[in-house]
Amino acid sequence: MLNESIAPALIPLPVLLPLLGAAAALFFSRHYRVQRYITLAVLSSVFVVAAMLMYLTDQYGTHVVQVGEWGAPVGISLVADRLSALMLLISSAVLLAVLIYSVGQGIRDGHHQQPVSIFAPTYLALTAGICNAFLAGDLFNLYVGFEILLAASFVLLTIGVSKERVRAGITYVLVSMVSSIIFLIGIAFAYAATGTLNLAHMAVRMQDVPEGTSTAIFAVLLVAFGVKAAVFPLYGWLPDSYPTAPAPVTAVFAGLLTKVGIYAIIRTHTLVFPGGLLDDVLLVAALLTMLIGILGAIAQSDIKRLLSFTLVSHIGYMLFGIALSSSLGLAGAIFYAAHHIIVQTTLFLVVGLIERQAGSASLRRLGGLAKASPLLALIFFVPALNLGGIPPFSGFIGKVALVQAGADDASLLAWILVAGGIVTSLLTLYVVARIWTKAFWRDRADAPEGHLVASRPTALVDDAFDVPYGERADVGRMPALMVAPTAGLAVLGLTLTLLAGPFFAYSNRAAENLRERTDYISTVLDVDPEVLQGLDTPISGTDALGGDR
Repeated sequence: MLNESIAPALIPLPVLLPLLGAAAALFFSRHYRVQRYITLAVLSSVFVVAAMLMYLTDQYGTHVVQVGEWGAPVGISLVADRLSALMLLISSAVLLAVLIYSVGQGIRDGHHQQPVSIFAPTYLALTAGICNAFLAGDLFNLYVGFEILLAASFVLLTIGVSKERVRAGITYVLVSMVSSIIFLIGIAFAYAATGTLNLAHMAVRMQDVPEGTSTAIFAVLLVAFGVKAAVFPLYGWLPDSYPTAPAPVTAVFAGLLTKVGIYAIIRTHTLVFPGGLLDDVLLVAALLTMLIGILGAIAQSDIKRLLSFTLVSHIGYMLFGIALSSSLGLAGAIFYAAHHIIVQTTLFLVVGLIERQAGSASLRRLGGLAKASPLLALIFFVPALNLGGIPPFSGFIGKVALVQAGADDASLLAWILVAGGIVTSLLTLYVVARIWTKAFWRDRADAPEGHLVASRPTALVDDAFDVPYGERADVGRMPALMVAPTAGLAVLGLTLTLLAGPFFAYSNRAAENLRERTDYISTVLDVDPEVLQGLDTPISGTDALGGDR
């Protein structure tokens, strides 16, 4: 039986294991089978650790590890609460599934155009960065987590060094560098105002900072996080960057990287800047993100670009829940973020299978896939309905919670967001129905460019070097190791639907935990929770650590 005493030993492992695994994988760069085993073992271990942390945080509350035994706020704090544990579990499940998919796709060493020997260590470094961001207890360590995952993503995005990938990589690098600079400026402002970077300590000290100053600091951080989360109008880089990457990389990026930005917004908004700062701005941004994103999706004919725009659009739902600043809204945002990670990753993996099956991801060239591969049609159909929000799927449940939270708020802007959310959901259903009718339902001969021979897909490695798909013997063959993890994620999405009651109850407990703040702050600062009673009012004289203000 798990008990809370083992939690401190578990918390560093989601960061430490991938870093050690990356070093080992790099050492065995000439032995691709060993690399695979190392990566699979590490990600499986991270998944188990995340599941244990989720149980422990739900049963016993927030846990913290002070790295090097340097107490807060001086040292580095790694903090696990209900939200971070949930994000770790969902992320590790997705990362493991995508890794198995990439193995099935045929990653092998020594290809003259595909430096796949660096894929495993880079993928593990990406994992370490994501986990570090979720566990970071101070603003600078959160920045470090972002930089680790961004550095790894630069490499993964340009694997294969095609012109399209390099061009997209340059855009991605420039936007990420600007975002990182803005983040550093926000960190500098926060430190200048509070004298600390520890999030729990900052939450206490921020109460004595003038409202205008705290609002300005939050605005700077929101711009940095908004770029990473692809919030309107800071989303323009995403539809041009993600579709050019290999299918497994695109799936991970689409499913996870934007959610790290959403996580950062949730953490800072609830812990450091509570009280409705800039909520109206966030609501307007949420509405525009939903509508502009889905309108962009309608205009696309390439499935990857289409799904990239739906990704942008559905970020708006999460931002909507955050901006309502209510327990139900926050619970809905958490629930929807977990749902969207799974569903969006599944759909991008399906696109990889479509390319494998038909040689193209363009709706102008596709047709007859339901007849050619009923299994592929089923694997697409389930998450597509889930994304569209058809009852009783988890997407519908998350949207209902957000609509209810908006109705409870009852402000004019909230009602406009409710209407915008419903319209976006209907348009999302139209978009996925369009993919179904064109790619799966109609005959291939009816496609405008169905007679053209599609070039090979953007895979990490193909068994043939530069042979067009129309001339290859393996067209139409989908390796079991590609199908199995995709189907597994589709089933996981269904499981989220079947367990929606308990899972939403967990999300609600996580939301209450975030809004209360005292459990997180008292655990990190190691003070009696009674000292923090009335935390929402200014504390004068001494701070929670007993030092002079």
